[in-house]
Amino acid sequence: MSSGDESTLTDHSDHLAIRSLEDVSEPVDPRITPIHRPTNDVLDESYVHQLSEYVHHEKHAHEFIEKPNEEEPLYIEFEKGDPRNPINFTSRRKWIITLTACFFTALSAAAASTYNMGWPSMIRDLNCTEFQATIGLSLYCLGFAVVPLVSASFSEEFGRQPLYIASTIGFALMHLMIALSQNIQTVQIARFLSGAFGSTGSTMVGGSVADIWLPHERGLPMSLFAVAAIAATGLGPLAAGWMEMNPRLEWRWIQWIHLTVTGVFAVSIPILMKETRSSVLLTRMAKKLRKTTGDKRYRARVEDERASLRTLIYISCTRPIYLLFTEPVVASFSLWVGFAWGILYVLIESIAPVFRTLHNFNQGEIGTVFIAFFIGSILGFFTNLYQEKLYQKTVGRRGPEARLYSSMFAAILFPAAMFIYAWCTLPGIHWISLAIGITLFTWALFIIYLAVFTYLADCYGPFASSALAGQSLSRNIMGTIFPLFTAAMYNNLTYKWANTLFACIGLIMIPIPVILFFKGPAIRARSKFASQVMEKVIEEK
Repeated sequence: MSSGDESTLTDHSDHLAIRSLEDVSEPVDPRITPIHRPTNDVLDESYVHQLSEYVHHEKHAHEFIEKPNEEEPLYIEFEKGDPRNPINFTSRRKWIITLTACFFTALSAAAASTYNMGWPSMIRDLNCTEFQATIGLSLYCLGFAVVPLVSASFSEEFGRQPLYIASTIGFALMHLMIALSQNIQTVQIARFLSGAFGSTGSTMVGGSVADIWLPHERGLPMSLFAVAAIAATGLGPLAAGWMEMNPRLEWRWIQWIHLTVTGVFAVSIPILMKETRSSVLLTRMAKKLRKTTGDKRYRARVEDERASLRTLIYISCTRPIYLLFTEPVVASFSLWVGFAWGILYVLIESIAPVFRTLHNFNQGEIGTVFIAFFIGSILGFFTNLYQEKLYQKTVGRRGPEARLYSSMFAAILFPAAMFIYAWCTLPGIHWISLAIGITLFTWALFIIYLAVFTYLADCYGPFASSALAGQSLSRNIMGTIFPLFTAAMYNNLTYKWANTLFACIGLIMIPIPVILFFKGPAIRARSKFASQVMEKVIEEK
């Protein structure tokens, strides 16, 4: 960098580091090449203006090709220890952000399972079939599956905070829509949209945690995230089952309670949540620098992939799918956690008929059975404390694969739990054995779920939200499909043999975490995305 550049840095950059392309450490999508880099004229051009030019065919070739006389960009980065960098937020601020995001996770998880507790009165009031009500359960998952493909990547471009605010408001309004519904079709539409808005409380939280916590600090925050995602699935029905039993409350009041809690939460988000995406903050600072100095060379590295509308749409809408189908780490873990998530929704749907048919439980007692999900999550939480000790001890030698010790245990526990649940679905066997099977399954699911989020966050760093959106697609597509055939499968195969089949499939998947544990570094080294993160980690060391 020339002395003139250094003078500009001192006068105007507000203590930001200025680097050339060769020295910048912030990774961008490896599919971006110099030919995609926007010119200085495009940097501050609005997306609306760019869209207008596309529509009227006015865009010129200079958008993607550097002008011959245009100087190389000067990339800005945070200096080490800069308090404006989210990774350097105070511990208090980090925990406020983490707990706020996890509460949204808990709300979206509870909404998934409290819905089916109100089926008896909903079927009566809306004059619909149980299968039509089941579609509402599946459509919630479908919303979770599809929307993060866009929202996760856009959060990496525009920031987390705006999406949290918009999603929470939309999530609250969908509870209002369900509570006022006069037919099952309205409920189904609202459930899909509710899942779409609620998906932010799942996919983006993992990215938020990765934004503000260093890899060796993520164990506890991610554990709390997993507790919120899975334990709330059990705590919601615990209350909703007894609400359904009260003729003055029933299914509509389940939604009114959700609306009240979500509405209060939505008001608190602008106060408690801060922007955690460092690249978004750097982009804002780069724009300010260009405006105050008149020097258009200043830019954030991420602007190479987001300043151009065409490039932004290409990157944001394809990255999660690209990662899911081209990255073996994402693909294998997505298949594994997807199957486990499908079984979770099988249990959510089947617990009521199993316990009602075999053990004559009423709706309140059925809701109480869901406490097994909470107990399993607590077991998973304490298991992760031990996993975290193993991680801290071996991360220097193992790298991100140090996250996978407990997942190899969960790979065995998962099919074992399903065998217990399968072979205890007989009238002569005490109901507590079924509850034990559910608890053990939840314990395994917690470990698998947490391993997926922490491992992918460590492997993909700045691209974590896109990687998690890819696995979310697989996971929630399974959650969408499984409830649709569960009842028919149980009718044809019986509870025992249908669940035995699930257990056998679980046995086949045991090698997945074992292979990643031993071969993960070699697999990641061949990845265009993960290899960039590996290089950055090595540089920081």
